[in-house]
Amino acid sequence: MQNIIEQFSATNKANLQALEGFTNQAFAGVEKLVELNLAASKAMLGESFSHAKAALSAKDAQEFMALQSSLLQPLADKTAAYAQHVQTIVTDSTAELSKALEAKTAETQKAFGGVVENLAKNAPAGTETAVAAFKTALTAGQGAVESAQASAKKAVEVAQSNFTAATKQATDAAKKMAKVA
Repeated sequence: MQNIIEQFSATNKANLQALEGFTNQAFAGVEKLVELNLAASKAMLGESFSHAKAALSAKDAQEFMALQSSLLQPLADKTAAYAQHVQTIVTDSTAELSKALEAKTAETQKAFGGVVENLAKNAPAGTETAVAAFKTALTAGQGAVESAQASAKKAVEVAQSNFTAATKQATDAAKKMAKVA
């Protein structure tokens, strides 16, 4: 019985370490997004002041309108680049986290299956039915986890596809607006 407790304890410690790793991966993605947003905000602030200075030094309405028009195309390009950076960060972070979670889930299921097998071997006589029922429940639970993982993976793929389409539409619309102006 002590061996089973040690196995459960070791599995729980490994799972806690894995959770720490997953959390660190998630925060790394958030850090990248924060860094991107800070850089984009800083650049936009600097460009806004430069544009304001140029607009204030315009000699006539025609020069002012030309300055305004010249602002739109670079803004559309920068918006598209920003959206692409966000998409890359989200896609990369999600892929890394999904891969790590799938590997850890498989490892945990294997370890837990070993514990159950050990428990079944050491079970007292007459408990075979209870052990078989437990194994059946475990198998059903593992099937449910696999199904949930597949559903979550599909949902992430759909969300990324929608995000890509929305980014493309926004970029195209911004470029069309820049050409019209």
